[in-house]
Amino acid sequence: MMKSTSIFINIARGGVVMQDDLCQALINGKIRAAGLDVTTPEPLPMDHPLFQLPNCVITPHIGTHTDETGTAMAVLAARNLLAGLENTPMSSQYEL
Repeated sequence: MMKSTSIFINIARGGVVMQDDLCQALINGKIRAAGLDVTTPEPLPMDHPLFQLPNCVITPHIGTHTDETGTAMAVLAARNLLAGLENTPMSSQYEL
């Protein structure tokens, strides 16, 4: 049981939350607010009730997108591209 002053945040997986129950808890004041970076399905349909709630913020699964992670992803992509062009192993190569 959460306090009515609680703010629920989910940055893990959408499937771990019963979204209908969360929506009702927000409507009924059982919890103060929610911040969701992940949902089920993802993305949520634009007509989903959670979008109508002023005490719910939904971001498009960008919780890890910082300047640092953006730079790291760009560097990794560039290194892998160069490795591919040079026919050498990529630093993040996976055999399927």
